[in-house]
Amino acid sequence: MNEADRQVLRRYRLRLVSELQVASLWDALLNRELFTPDMIEEIQRAGSGSRRDQARQLITDLETRGSQALSLFISCLEDTGQNMLASLLRTSSQAARQHPEAIRPLDLKPVVLRPEGLKPESLGVGKQDPLMPTPGKLVPVVLGPKELWPAKLRPEVLRPEVPRPVDIGSGGLSDVCAQDRAKGNANLAYVLSADPCGRCLIVNNVHFRRESGLRTRTGSSVDCERLQRRFHLLHFVVEVECDLTAKQMVQALVELARRDHSALDCCVVVILSHGCQASHLQFPGAVYGTDGCPVSVERIVNIFNGTGCPSLRGKPKLFFIQACGGEQKDHGFEVASTFPEGQTPDSDPEPDATPFQEGPGTVDQPDAVSSLPTPSDILVSYSTFPGFVSWRDTKSGSWYIETLDSVFEQWAHCEDLQTLLLRVANAVSVKGIYKQIPGCFNFLRKKLFFKT
Repeated sequence: MNEADRQVLRRYRLRLVSELQVASLWDALLNRELFTPDMIEEIQRAGSGSRRDQARQLITDLETRGSQALSLFISCLEDTGQNMLASLLRTSSQAARQHPEAIRPLDLKPVVLRPEGLKPESLGVGKQDPLMPTPGKLVPVVLGPKELWPAKLRPEVLRPEVPRPVDIGSGGLSDVCAQDRAKGNANLAYVLSADPCGRCLIVNNVHFRRESGLRTRTGSSVDCERLQRRFHLLHFVVEVECDLTAKQMVQALVELARRDHSALDCCVVVILSHGCQASHLQFPGAVYGTDGCPVSVERIVNIFNGTGCPSLRGKPKLFFIQACGGEQKDHGFEVASTFPEGQTPDSDPEPDATPFQEGPGTVDQPDAVSSLPTPSDILVSYSTFPGFVSWRDTKSGSWYIETLDSVFEQWAHCEDLQTLLLRVANAVSVKGIYKQIPGCFNFLRKKLFFKT
């Protein structure tokens, strides 16, 4: 879907969710081949299954259905007698096409805050800088394109004398003692005493259907084997599911959530697939099934809430997502001119990216927030910042998974999960010509030390 149509849907999302009569739309949507029967079934099961939940999911999924999705949807509205909504969307769509500048997203520019009270002399400036703030004040300074965009993009590396991020030590004896105290204190750290300590499900989507328009994720099997071995060494029972459609992914996750975890202390879910941006209230992003249908990260996480998985209440639930968060490519900033370790001029990393689904916009939050579950004891680790691509080498696997495995191997015996993920972010951030930075949404109540 193009940006103009997407903006129209955002603008009228509240009204559509409030007024859309979805029950009469299903046959029209199928007849015009806008959605498949499986996708209609998924929409009908959205949330509590109420009309508003179904309408909300329909509008979200509509943005993934191609360049003609809005015009076909308007025709479906007309076929079912919802002429007022159809007229509203058609008029707005035509206006947006005639005046695209009116709906263009804001051109946001980076802002640099200068240090408080910094003197021009320390910057090597001979006279007073007219943009220099007076002491005690911070003034935003907008940099122009010339200052922001390097003349030549070059890879960022660490100098030889500086230790690699993965190899940086964690501190002295006091740190070790503090970690030991935390591990033994149930008020400070989760107790992972069971053996096995939990189940780990890895969904590895490599081969996608031709009609999905998604490329084969060459190198993902390397990631899968790494994580299968790593979590086995961390005392998890590891199960691997390969090449699942969106519906099969949801079924596999629901089946895992419905199992009895009473005798276990933790649960891990790993998704290796293509991904994209998606409308969300809690957790951003979505991952694709092999049929090209998206499953939102938010939905994946909520399968394991207190209602869907009561035997994991109060226990850590960890999600690792190796997929793109969008299609933006981060050029980083210029610091050196040689290739980093493990990167050669002819290496050919691939992005796990798919077309953009939704950016900032109006979301019908008042209707949804009151029914959201509390996301406690949950950590979602993303391979990249929302909106950006996630790089995968066709031979050695993805940057994120390769680094995650290496960091866990070296430090999982003595450091908590949050510290481990900081090491991963630090190490991935210096790879390649294009940049990538992993991050996480952490709703754990305590520190988590793996059983090693």
